Amino acid sequence: MPRIGNTAIATVTVVALCSGVWLLYGGDATHVPPQPGAAEGVLDPGGEGLAAPALPPSPPLRIRIPSIRVNAPLIGLGLTESGNLNAPPADDKNLAGWYEAGTTPGEKGTAIVAGHVDNTQGPAVFYDLGALKKGSTIEVDRRDGGVAVFTVDAIEVYEAKDFPDEKVYGAAERPELRVITCGGGYSKSTGYQGNVVVFAYLTGSR
Repeated sequence: MPRIGNTAIATVTVVALCSGVWLLYGGDATHVPPQPGAAEGVLDPGGEGLAAPALPPSPPLRIRIPSIRVNAPLIGLGLTESGNLNAPPADDKNLAGWYEAGTTPGEKGTAIVAGHVDNTQGPAVFYDLGALKKGSTIEVDRRDGGVAVFTVDAIEVYEAKDFPDEKVYGAAERPELRVITCGGGYSKSTGYQGNVVVFAYLTGSR
């Protein structure tokens, strides 16, 4: 498949994930998704030396995050004409997507996974992403039959206007994963004001 750098993704990549339709149409606006604490946003300075060897490229099929009860299939996502990352279909609340023109999870570089925080039915696949803690495990089933195992390095929340493209999407010298959904403040007129981003790196496979 053709590969392009993740930096080709525009700043507002996940804007389509962030309308907050559940809160807009009958949800409880006082019950917003959990947001990460400041302590979870400090990257582990020792993580570089702990990464497992990179795996060969293989498309991902499923993502599991046991500590927040995520177990969801993955579909490939491309870019819109304006450079935004297409969102997974919103009618399936237990579905996530990966940027299929970029790095596959487990190989050297930065792989991108994104999913909705809610839909019209209520909380969706990554509603609890902001509740993750450093050291949590993320598992990705791959088409080659293997499982890439990642350890969470940090969880941060960014306002849309301050989204750090290079930090999130930039090239990496080890196998890394970003898991992205909506977060920050919420407004009925604009939806969620930012994004929750989980930083993780490969620590094993099976």
